[in-house]
Amino acid sequence: MVLAGLGVVLYILWQLSNSIAAGSSKTVLLLAAAFAAFFVAGRIAGDWRSGVYFFLVWLLFEDLVRKYMGNNMYVYFAKDALVGVTYIALLAERTRRDTPLFRAPFKFALGAFFLFGVVQVLNPHSPSIFYGLLGLKLYFYYIPLMFVGYAMLRKENDLRRFLIINMALAAVVSLVGIVQAIVGLDFLNPHGGEDIEELGHLVRRTPSGLSVLRPPSVFVSDGRFGEYLVLALILGLGTTGYLLLRPGRGRRLVFPAVALVALAAAMAGVRSAFALVVASGVLLSVGMVWGAPPGMGQGYRLVKAIRRSFIFVALAVTLSVILFPDVVGAHLAFYRETLLPNSENFETGNRVWDYPLANLVSVFDDPNWVDGHGIGTASLGTQYVTRIMEVSPANVATENGYGSIILEFGILGVILWLAWTSSLVWAALKTVLRLKGTWAFPVALSLLWYAFLLVFPYTWETLVAYQNFVNNAYFWLLVGVLFRLPDLVKQDIAEQQVASALAS
Repeated sequence: MVLAGLGVVLYILWQLSNSIAAGSSKTVLLLAAAFAAFFVAGRIAGDWRSGVYFFLVWLLFEDLVRKYMGNNMYVYFAKDALVGVTYIALLAERTRRDTPLFRAPFKFALGAFFLFGVVQVLNPHSPSIFYGLLGLKLYFYYIPLMFVGYAMLRKENDLRRFLIINMALAAVVSLVGIVQAIVGLDFLNPHGGEDIEELGHLVRRTPSGLSVLRPPSVFVSDGRFGEYLVLALILGLGTTGYLLLRPGRGRRLVFPAVALVALAAAMAGVRSAFALVVASGVLLSVGMVWGAPPGMGQGYRLVKAIRRSFIFVALAVTLSVILFPDVVGAHLAFYRETLLPNSENFETGNRVWDYPLANLVSVFDDPNWVDGHGIGTASLGTQYVTRIMEVSPANVATENGYGSIILEFGILGVILWLAWTSSLVWAALKTVLRLKGTWAFPVALSLLWYAFLLVFPYTWETLVAYQNFVNNAYFWLLVGVLFRLPDLVKQDIAEQQVASALAS
């Protein structure tokens, strides 16, 4: 095994030296990425719990490499190989030692949807089986990450480490987006690459005529950046509440990180992200105070966490307004002129309800709405299947997530989707209520809120949000984390009882 690894390293170095000598910058970058992927795979195989963090770094920054490689699809599949190594490493550990195994309370509903999805690969209305393979990957490939998220948390310190590292990554991603909004969209965002050029260099205009840059940060599109900011803000608020209830390291990083995420959401130019960040901040703040642990000062600590978070956010926004009034002003004007009900250009009602509803209703004009066109035919990335595999285009699309599911699976598919998503959210809600009054409640509430957002409101608007690999991987990983929290709380209580008994 060691000799094989050494052989791969030597081959990559040999190819790298030849490319440098030939002056091929893209080849050099591709080989460097291959070397990094090989290193990450080795870390995962050796210690998959630590390796998961390298996978998350790769997951978030893969698009950046892809942009510099002109949308090279070899880079796109690297994360799938890495997560595959993670699955194998977890299974190998299960055979050697007693690793906690997650038994999902929603497994029957999810299993029914999975089996129906496998059947839909062979749907006779699908132009090619390659669409079915694409659909299987997008819907199901990251589901095992919930077992990874569950098993990686052995002690509370593992949870603290997970939260802090993710907020550090969120701070970096947010900062890149903020800089792009200020200095221009060419910062760490090269031109070129079919299918992604326009997505990464969008400029909107407010009804009053102001230009609004929509930075993609390290991603290929502003939409993916906006969706990540919602995830990061939700996770960040849960982390601040947790850190105020459980003293220890991490506060000096997490509170500024939350402020950067909120500022990035204000400067991203993505209205849905901005609205959801504001709504999540209000809802989670109220919810965390409601679920505060009983006893003197516990509720006050959560109020303190919320207050400190808002102070950091207010300082960040105020400082940016002072330093860059035109940039921040244009973005805020865009939100004010299109999101507020008293504006003559109010668009929220249309975007949130009328437009998605019209798209859902139009799906029933399709002659195959009963049995669908096959999994993957209305999914994210069908253009790559058409071009790379040289198959006929599916020509199936709608801007409503439930409508997309009907087009792919038929009417039974959307029923099964609603069954497993409802089952998951219900089980998660019961878990959160069990944790009410414990130090884990802020994190649990945040993870529940994100899960609900992704499989219901986001899906109402578009299926792309669920199929986006960043959202999907984090979703399933966080599901495992959420259902592991009760065991961590029980473990902490048991340790306190032992310590108390020894002290007495």
